[in-house]
Amino acid sequence: MYTEKQITKLEKRIEQLEHENKTLHETVEFLTRKLFGRSSEKTSVVTGQMSLFNEVELESNPSAPEPNLQDVSNYRRKKFKGQRAELLKDLPHDTMLCALAEDERFCEKCGTELVSIGKEFIRTEIEFIPAKIRVIDYYRESYECRKCRKAGLPYIEKSPMPYPVVQHSMASPSTVAHIMYQKFVNALPLYRQEKEWESLGVKLSRATMANWIMVASENWLKPLTNLMHQKLIEENYLHADETPVQVLMEPGRKNSSDSYMWVYSTYAGSKKPIRLFDYQPSRSGDCPQKFLKGFKGFLHTDAYSGYNKVPGITRCFCWAHLRRYFVEAIPKDISSPEATLPAKGLEFCNKLFEIEKLLTNLSPEERKSKRLETEKPILDAFWSWVDSVRSNCLPKSKIGKAMEYALNHKDGFMNYLLDGNCVISNNISENSIRPFTIGRKNWLFNGSPKGASASATVYSIIETSKANGLNPYIYLQFLFKQLPGVQFEANPEFLEEFLPWDSWVQDSCKKNN
Repeated sequence: MYTEKQITKLEKRIEQLEHENKTLHETVEFLTRKLFGRSSEKTSVVTGQMSLFNEVELESNPSAPEPNLQDVSNYRRKKFKGQRAELLKDLPHDTMLCALAEDERFCEKCGTELVSIGKEFIRTEIEFIPAKIRVIDYYRESYECRKCRKAGLPYIEKSPMPYPVVQHSMASPSTVAHIMYQKFVNALPLYRQEKEWESLGVKLSRATMANWIMVASENWLKPLTNLMHQKLIEENYLHADETPVQVLMEPGRKNSSDSYMWVYSTYAGSKKPIRLFDYQPSRSGDCPQKFLKGFKGFLHTDAYSGYNKVPGITRCFCWAHLRRYFVEAIPKDISSPEATLPAKGLEFCNKLFEIEKLLTNLSPEERKSKRLETEKPILDAFWSWVDSVRSNCLPKSKIGKAMEYALNHKDGFMNYLLDGNCVISNNISENSIRPFTIGRKNWLFNGSPKGASASATVYSIIETSKANGLNPYIYLQFLFKQLPGVQFEANPEFLEEFLPWDSWVQDSCKKNN
């Protein structure tokens, strides 16, 4: 027989094992969803709990009649008048006239020659024209003054030459721009570009392309990103994020060590949109502290403590991150009592995001006032709810971690109410860094710290050009054609004309050009 003390001890152990088992089941379900489930976190603000877990119910109309077989068989996709013309309006058009051959233009009844009476439109097709490579041999013409030569004072003048984008190489502005565009926009690694060039008749090695990227970015793009950095620090509202990257041949570090690519962005209302990438070998708070030296204002980030090292700032935490905690806490078994907690937390977050959509077009002052009027009561109810239910959550469970994350960073989550220019999420930085994370899946690592720094520079130019409505390829080509002949080392102010929001650049590099 067991003593009362032993029974109590066994009951506690059983309870502990049940909690551990529940946590492990939750972890397995979470990892299964991450591996095989939908990656989107989009939901709508809903009044009922069940619709959070059933996408079909969320999007359907319960009162709609059931379709019969005839309805299904007669279904046709809805077409919009002028839709195709709108898609193709900016493309060059050629006309293909299908006519009868000369020897077939006769009447089969009487043999008389047929006369054209008009034509009818049948269909539109788009034609793909493969890329072509051509070689340009540059010659420079020389001129002399015959009169001076006869007088014994020979005078010769040579025509000016465009400066090369990479000295002593075959690289042209269009070639380097194309290589960068393929790698940093289309996420096409250099080894695959190498095969593509070979299919076009040019044996261009990946080592040569990597060298062109590093030289061109250092000589022509880096001075521009340095100037953008100065402009960035002058802003009052910034966004920041970071993601790991593997870099080989870092001094004193293993190749398997994680380095980080940091991104810093201006806010949505800035007249000079900037997206800057910064490669660093660590995730230390010293990195943003150094990069943002001189910045004073609101910084939108996740709750990573490293940003606390940046002095003189007010941190605004991302509600999309908190919302993600609740999404990940939703259990597979919706009949479980715990399912109501992440559903309720998600509902609070969704209400805030829905209200934010309605405030988009307001002035900063109006937006701040409306937030205090409409969102502050929701926030107060949310924190009250978190306080009341936190004790019912297992600390190591997904919902327990969501509650802890919320309460530990309450001030940061409330700071966006202080200024109408602040926003509720850090999506600007996340959207800016996404092309890098997509490319990372293809090229896996950077071959050297110099390569990682060059990548950061090119990504900065490309993402900033996108934020300013430019075509990244046209902008890169524009810079490589114009900047090599500009004496910006002696006159740094010349670089102002090449920033992506300059009217000259806007007219030359717009997306529809």
